[in-house]
Amino acid sequence: MRPIIQLIAITVVLLLSSCKTQNLMSGSETLNSQQLIDSVFSYQPGYQYRIKSDDKISISVWGQDELSVGSVYGIYNSNEVYGKWVMVDANGNIEVPKLGTLNVAGKTIPQLKDTLRLKLKKWIIDPILDVRVLNKEISILGELKTPGNYIVDKDHNHLLEMIGKAGGYDFYANLKQIKVIRQEGLNVRICTFDLTKSDDYLNRNILLHPGDIVIVPSKNFKAFDKRVSTIIPFTTAISAAAILLKLF
Repeated sequence: MRPIIQLIAITVVLLLSSCKTQNLMSGSETLNSQQLIDSVFSYQPGYQYRIKSDDKISISVWGQDELSVGSVYGIYNSNEVYGKWVMVDANGNIEVPKLGTLNVAGKTIPQLKDTLRLKLKKWIIDPILDVRVLNKEISILGELKTPGNYIVDKDHNHLLEMIGKAGGYDFYANLKQIKVIRQEGLNVRICTFDLTKSDDYLNRNILLHPGDIVIVPSKNFKAFDKRVSTIIPFTTAISAAAILLKLF
């Protein structure tokens, strides 16, 4: 039983910590909140998503359906629903019609466009093309109206913007303990943000990256309200709590 207890203790410490950076393979290193915001979660106006293994990519070449994979220029607007994409394999490669194998891992979308444009000039004078990553998503979980995984088309998605897409906060949302989890290679970064403070807006309304997980926890009295509502079923949880407080 002792290893189980230790595992539970480690999990609790991780969830309650303000900001940590973890290397899952070689231990952990603790940073204070401001250090982590400055180094990992700070506003990056030039941020661009970089392609990685298992990404689903569509390639559209204007007027060249035979060179396209899920073209957005075609009459039928082929998309991911119909399987019109290529997946980046474990080696970071994709197979492109007529061009063969291309290594795309680590490239930004503009960089991949430039690479494709240069190669296609062998057959097309001035190729017009579009490249999209179809599986970029951000997970918004916890006390929200519609939590879930949200596909994002653009690179710059802010915390409050994504919370808005999830329908906004639910009644029991704890705005002082919102956690953002980000994985960078073998490192997992976790930081807690207090959105009840009006100062330092840019540091709180951080730029989220595709793959980030946002957790909006519950306030401490949610469990109590639920218990009270089972004791007094004909009242709301809040009014039941008020009744019990008056009794004591």
